[in-house]
Amino acid sequence: MRLRLAIAAMLPVLALTACGTSTTSQEAGPTRTVKHAMGETKVPMTPKRVVVLDTDKLDTMVSLGLSPVGAAQAQENQTWPEYLGTALKDTKPVGTLQQLNLEAIMALKPDLILGSKFRQAAFYDKLSKIAPTVFTEKVGITWKDNFLLDAEALGKKDQARQLLTGYETRAKEVGAKFAELQVGIVRFMPTEIRLYGPESFSGIVLGDAGIPRPEAQQLADQEDKRFGKISQENIAKGDADAIFYTAYGDAAAKSQAEVTAGPLWKNLKAVKAEHAFNVDDEIWMTGIGVTAAGKILDDLDKYLTPLT
Repeated sequence: MRLRLAIAAMLPVLALTACGTSTTSQEAGPTRTVKHAMGETKVPMTPKRVVVLDTDKLDTMVSLGLSPVGAAQAQENQTWPEYLGTALKDTKPVGTLQQLNLEAIMALKPDLILGSKFRQAAFYDKLSKIAPTVFTEKVGITWKDNFLLDAEALGKKDQARQLLTGYETRAKEVGAKFAELQVGIVRFMPTEIRLYGPESFSGIVLGDAGIPRPEAQQLADQEDKRFGKISQENIAKGDADAIFYTAYGDAAAKSQAEVTAGPLWKNLKAVKAEHAFNVDDEIWMTGIGVTAAGKILDDLDKYLTPLT
């Protein structure tokens, strides 16, 4: 009788212990400690099954020659960025950036999760029980630091440093040819038009290249210098020697078509000179990584060279 009572008392403890070991792989094999936005985490020396929870981390994985087993999408049922080729063909969706599907993440049995405090802080504790989880602090403006931190978690920091150095060297080489041209960046959203400033991803790439921006797009009167909102009536603030413009999604593409067919857009000096270029939103806006940055440099070289 006593033996049966003792076994019965131990069962809940054994069940909890089993749950604890099955939902996280933090103790499987040798680990490294990574400091990040939420503290410190022990990660596998060479992670094999990685889930990423922001668009920049898709670029990071592919840039480093890796493919995540799962990833959050910017929008539900959205396809993976075409500019990253076939590297993500086997990557499974795990919800959207701010509405994660924890069951889908758990089913993939990841040994590392890469996310963003800015978007997913509320999920961190639950994610950490599934697998070692590393969060970057912000998005966009800190893209280079994020790249290096994610690469450290992946055991690829030296390779990431080399890629960044190569990008920055090329940016200077490309930009040196266009130092006399001012470049504008305009993005059409479903319900608004934006000018992208010096602290946006594409703005940082232009800054690295040393390419000047129009005064209105410096956003000097704003604390947040990623982007400013404008209306169709003051679209002239987007004007420059050359304009690169994009649309985020189908609804924004419809708005873009309406605005660019109108007289205010057609009156811009860049448009009159045929120096307004419709480019890929996935590269210029949501890529936020070293591969996307390199493709922005490709666009600058392609479209601006004939203007010099």
